[in-house]
Amino acid sequence: MPRLASAGADPLAWVRQKSAEVAARADQKAAETPQQMFLPGMDEFMRAMPNHIARSSLFAPVAPGRKKIHDGTVLVSRGDAVIRFKGKQLDEAQADVWMQAMHEANKQPLGKPVIINRAAFLTAIGRSTQGENYKWLHRAMEDLAFAMLVIEVTTQDGKPKIAIGKTRALHMIEGFDYDDETETYTLRIDPRWRVMYGNREFALIDWDKRRQFGLHQNMAKALQRLVATSADPLQRYALDWLKGKLEYSSPMRKFREALGSACKELERLEIVSAWRIQISTKGKPQLALWLPVAS
Repeated sequence: MPRLASAGADPLAWVRQKSAEVAARADQKAAETPQQMFLPGMDEFMRAMPNHIARSSLFAPVAPGRKKIHDGTVLVSRGDAVIRFKGKQLDEAQADVWMQAMHEANKQPLGKPVIINRAAFLTAIGRSTQGENYKWLHRAMEDLAFAMLVIEVTTQDGKPKIAIGKTRALHMIEGFDYDDETETYTLRIDPRWRVMYGNREFALIDWDKRRQFGLHQNMAKALQRLVATSADPLQRYALDWLKGKLEYSSPMRKFREALGSACKELERLEIVSAWRIQISTKGKPQLALWLPVAS
C-alpha cells in the first residue's frame, strides 16, 4: 500500500493522493458489480426495445402465411443505421416475445442464463396457456434464435460508431434449451446487446396498453413501438417510408385505409391524442401524430 504524502509537507499532494485512492476503490467496486442489460429498476408495466430496432422493419405486422426468408436483406430503418437481416420475417407477436425475454434478462446480471416458465411467459405477453400457444411459443423461440442482424450505426458525419462496428453480428436470442419436465426455457442472451441500449437509446413501451389492443391491430402495435422512440409531441412520417417499414405490399390506397384504422386504435388507447394524413412541405403524403400532453 503506497505511503501517504505528509499533510504538513504538501497538503494538496495529500488530498490528490487520497482522491486517487477513493476513485480507485470506486472503479474496483464498479468492475465487480454485475451489469444489467439496460435501465435498472425499470417499472414493471414498461418494456424496452432499442430505438434502432423499433424504427426498423425487423418486426412488422405481416400475416403468418406471408413471411419471407431474408438473407442479408437491408431493413428499412433510419438514415443513421444500416441493418442487414438473416432469418424468417418477424412479426408483432414475436416482438412481444422478444421484449418480454429481454425484460426477464434485465432482472439479473448480464450474461447469466435466463430461466423462464413457459406458462408464466405466455400469460405475461397476454396469451392463454392452451396447447397451441405452447407450440407457437416454441416456434417463436426458434425463429428468434435463428434471426441474425449485422448492424452498423453511423455518426452524423457518416462514420461508423466504434461501439457498434461494421461487423457486429447479433442473434436476437443467442440460443435456448427447453426442459420438458420442468416446462422451462433457459435462454442465452448475447451480452453485447447492452451496447444497443446504451445512452438510453431505447423506446419504452407501455405494456398494459399493448395488452389492450384489439384483435388484428398489429399495425397499431407497430406504430406504438415507433412512436415510443421519440419524445417529440408531434411526429411526422412519410407514407412511402412507413409502407416499407411496415412491410405492407398492397396498394397505397389500401395502406392508407389500414393506417387510418391503426391510428384510431392508438387514439382509443390514448397513445396518441390526434392524427392526420397530410401533405408535407415537399408535397409528399405523410402521417402526423400528436402525443398526449403530460399532466
